[in-house]
Amino acid sequence: MTPGARPRSRTATWAVSDSRTQVRFTVRNLGLPVRGSVALSCGEVEVDADGVPVRARAEFDLGTLDTGITRRDLDLRHPRFLAVDRQPVMVWTCDRFTRLGDGSWLAAGRLSVRGTATPLEVAAVAEGADGGTMVRAAAVLDRLAVGIRAPRAMIGRVVRIEIDAWLVPPPT
Repeated sequence: MTPGARPRSRTATWAVSDSRTQVRFTVRNLGLPVRGSVALSCGEVEVDADGVPVRARAEFDLGTLDTGITRRDLDLRHPRFLAVDRQPVMVWTCDRFTRLGDGSWLAAGRLSVRGTATPLEVAAVAEGADGGTMVRAAAVLDRLAVGIRAPRAMIGRVVRIEIDAWLVPPPT
């Protein structure tokens, strides 16, 4: 996973540090940008013998959703939006990675939220860091693809997601 890393002798599964990883999103509300965050519950990235990612999975705890306004956060938990009481975990899985010419990666996966799944591509750059690898990732989600309906003037259709994920190598 680390750019320029030496090939590994076997496949390995790197854990995503839930305590160090940050997941942020931005969506427009009444025409103004609203920023928020949600916590990563757990995640992992499996790499092959050459250090190339082959599988990834991340789970997000929607009960931790925070936009800084309590009333809005409660509204977003409602069945009309994220249905957190019924489906408190959002899951992203991926088993198709493409290395781009600039050294970054495109991960074509699926996002499951509120009982609906939709394709979600994530662009990522891996950087060496103390005790592991830091992956900076970004994605754009069309909220209609997961069944979240609301007038566009009220909630923007596009949700921009940014993730700083800390990967911890498996014990040797």
